[in-house]
Amino acid sequence: MPPTSQALKRRALRIEQVPELTLYLFTLKAHEILQIADISRVSRDEAGKLIGYQRPEVRSHVNEIVDYLNGPNALFPNPIILALSSAARFTSSRGPNTTDGLARGGDIEIPLPTGDRPKPAWIVDGQQRALALTQATNKGFPVPITAFIADSVSLQRDQFFRINNTKPLPRGLVTELLPEVDTRLPPRLSIKKLPSELCNLLNQNKESPFHGLIRRASSGSKASRSAVVTDTSIIKMLEESLSTGCLFVYRNLTSGEIDSDGLWTALIVYWSAVRDTFPDAWSKPPAKSRLMHGAGIQAMGRLMDRILTTIDPTAADAPAAVRTELARVAPYCHWTSGVWPELGMKWNDIQNLSRHTQQLSSFLIRTYAQSRTPRP
Repeated sequence: MPPTSQALKRRALRIEQVPELTLYLFTLKAHEILQIADISRVSRDEAGKLIGYQRPEVRSHVNEIVDYLNGPNALFPNPIILALSSAARFTSSRGPNTTDGLARGGDIEIPLPTGDRPKPAWIVDGQQRALALTQATNKGFPVPITAFIADSVSLQRDQFFRINNTKPLPRGLVTELLPEVDTRLPPRLSIKKLPSELCNLLNQNKESPFHGLIRRASSGSKASRSAVVTDTSIIKMLEESLSTGCLFVYRNLTSGEIDSDGLWTALIVYWSAVRDTFPDAWSKPPAKSRLMHGAGIQAMGRLMDRILTTIDPTAADAPAAVRTELARVAPYCHWTSGVWPELGMKWNDIQNLSRHTQQLSSFLIRTYAQSRTPRP
């Protein structure tokens, strides 16, 4: 691509770590970053497919960076990481001193956006810093940039996820992005991929009693009003059951295969029965129903582990059988009003604390077990 007035040209270093991904190191002025780069906000399209990967901006964090940049002797060593479109071009410099065996010098040329041409870059890491730089007084402040070529959103998302893996990303954003990462993940994250996928299905599938009720990082303001259960509550319940509960039997640890049909059927049968058993407490915000609260979801998940050990979810009478079992504890539940006398707490005193969750779980399981014990 020949140099034009519609392209931004900078001196750059090219580093080949792997043949598939070449890194480019160069500098941009503060005001140029958002001139060429977009922030890919995490959201979902009309079909429910996840798009983007960036969390919303944190205004207080941005303001703190702006204050620092406007102060004396501001040092900005951390690079902004960009994914460049394949329209960007690197031209090596000629001569014997343009490479040291590790990096090659040259020029990188990035086409500027026009009316019919979108921005050629996306911010993978450093969106808060980039926003702050555009608001800083010194618009010409030199900013280090690390970039790689990636037209694919999946590759951009994969790099974003790995870069931020050691940083405190919101857990909801992590769990939502996990199913979309199709490259090999670190073991700690791979274990969490199945619960994340199940959480997506429970929220998106119309057959699910949780359809549209799970609040995710990509939920818009309209969806957030109807989504009353946090995805972290669902993920935690699924992780525990898949590790030590009734859902464990659907995993083949040797082959790594999952009985997805059986797993899905078990979840739909049980949680549909929960919805039908407690209709007045279902789909309400946690402030009005502790059934939709983190403690309630996890406690009912532990009760699921007990009930489904005696019922085959694939049996024709399974839905009715689960409702019969839940009816054993229903009279003792106070999700929306009253007092849990055995716990010594009002219904809304239950908080998302491990000791409250444990107390509630123990009570439900103990009550259920006693109801099944034949009286002398």
